Amino acid sequence: MVEGLRTRKKERTRRALSDVAIAMFLEHGFDRVGVAEIAAAAEVSKPTLFRYFSSKEDLVLHRVADHRAEAAAVVRARPAGRTPLDALHDAFLAGLDAREPTTGLCDDPEVMAYHRLVFDTPSLAARLVEYGAAQTESLAQAMSEAADAAPRAPGSTSRPVPHLTSRLVAAQYVAVRQILARDNWAALASGRTVAEVHREAVAAAGTAFELLRHGAQAHGL
Repeated sequence: MVEGLRTRKKERTRRALSDVAIAMFLEHGFDRVGVAEIAAAAEVSKPTLFRYFSSKEDLVLHRVADHRAEAAAVVRARPAGRTPLDALHDAFLAGLDAREPTTGLCDDPEVMAYHRLVFDTPSLAARLVEYGAAQTESLAQAMSEAADAAPRAPGSTSRPVPHLTSRLVAAQYVAVRQILARDNWAALASGRTVAEVHREAVAAAGTAFELLRHGAQAHGL
């Protein structure tokens, strides 16, 4: 009980610090705001801030970090008869329909501004790649588990899917998802509406996942 309260309090503090930093970055620009200024605005010391975040970039990408395990969770919770990539495709389409920020197809002004901050700041874009690596590893593990648990035909001589294969497919998925999300955001940023972009976003996702499936199916994924 006590540990649970501590964890929730720590998470609330992390979110509060992140919110203060992001608001300052959006108003003044990422490179024009220092850590000392963020700490002062949040009424904490610099050492306290660094106990929660190791860098300015992490202050922004805290929101992204919340989603790093979602793809693996989707694979593990997929319905019977659906492959990992089927489940991930289903989840992405559902996200488009729901206008989830992670799909890029969300025209909420705050979400649009946040995406612009991330995509237009080189150090944030680079750090986002590192976050993708963590998502790749968690997804690859879930895919390996799925492949190992898949029924095999009697007398089949097929071998278990190597973890390398799962990692390669997972990395391709993470890259594809980032590209789709960025393209959706860019379309909205150009002045187009969600309704106009939605059909194209669905079609683009269909093309992307078909390309992924074509290579993955030969390896049982």
